[in-house]
Amino acid sequence: MSLSELCGSSDRSLLLVHGRDFKPAEEFYMDLSLAAIRAGIERDFPDCVDAFDVMNKEVAWYGDLTAEILRARGKSYDASLDIGDRRIALAALREINVRKKFGIRQYDQLPGKSAVPEAIVNIMAPILGALGLCVPMIRCVSRDFARYFDAKADFAMRVRERLRERLCKLLDRGDRVVLMSHGTGSVVAYDVLWQLSHDPDYKKRYGDKKIELWITLGAPLGDAHIQKRLLGAKEKSVARFPLNVIAWHNLSAEDDYTCHDNTLADDFKKMMQQRVVSAVHDYRIFNLAVRYGRSNPHSSIGYFIHPRTTKILVDWLQTSLVDTAPKYTL
Repeated sequence: MSLSELCGSSDRSLLLVHGRDFKPAEEFYMDLSLAAIRAGIERDFPDCVDAFDVMNKEVAWYGDLTAEILRARGKSYDASLDIGDRRIALAALREINVRKKFGIRQYDQLPGKSAVPEAIVNIMAPILGALGLCVPMIRCVSRDFARYFDAKADFAMRVRERLRERLCKLLDRGDRVVLMSHGTGSVVAYDVLWQLSHDPDYKKRYGDKKIELWITLGAPLGDAHIQKRLLGAKEKSVARFPLNVIAWHNLSAEDDYTCHDNTLADDFKKMMQQRVVSAVHDYRIFNLAVRYGRSNPHSSIGYFIHPRTTKILVDWLQTSLVDTAPKYTL
């Protein structure tokens, strides 16, 4: 039996969670995202392409909910232009056919590359936080993400429901799940994982079910002010954290201001100390995506196609070579 057959069982599922701002329609977002992930596997591990192809793949899409908020604030969205620019960005990234070229030399040559946004956030976040202005700052930068933290709105509840519905379906089916969340979608993912672990409405049915792998890409979870607003933040001991993740891998791109605090292992080390997660790994990468003629280190396509994302996912695929059931007892 080939490697692709061994690691391509139909009980494996990939669930994507997108982040803030306008997004293409679900089918377009899914198609472009999977094309980027597949291109990375085809580049670095061609023997595992078949294994990826036979996996179940879904997306927790809530682009219509964010669009409602943004359009109400007078913002407009050209879907055709956005999809076209994403395709151009992906085509350029697919031309990089050697994983070693995803490094600083190539990154420094990108048009419009700038460390200024991340530097500003690094300086201003602690000051604004001390003055109680963190949420107003988020509101200025991202109306939809600010609405997520608005206790008077039902936006967070509706977004979590979208993800929870998809994730619970996979868990009910007994699938082995890898959860891949981009940007602020990682906050949504964290909150849903916490709900399934601790909320009385879900704990009885899902408290013992595990996500085998959680990959966060450009996540703002390292920000202390965001952490204070996560579900469970006021709880003590293990009740504070999700209990349903086996391994957590976090990728942060250079100059991506969304993840200006780019390490999570230090912030969530108590999860390992209390043995509620096997490991939290951090990786600093260079996102080579160019959007609208300028470097965009937060681009989901740049994260999806990156060699580190590819390696993490393929390593997970290959774990099917190890039988999870013991063959011998003493």
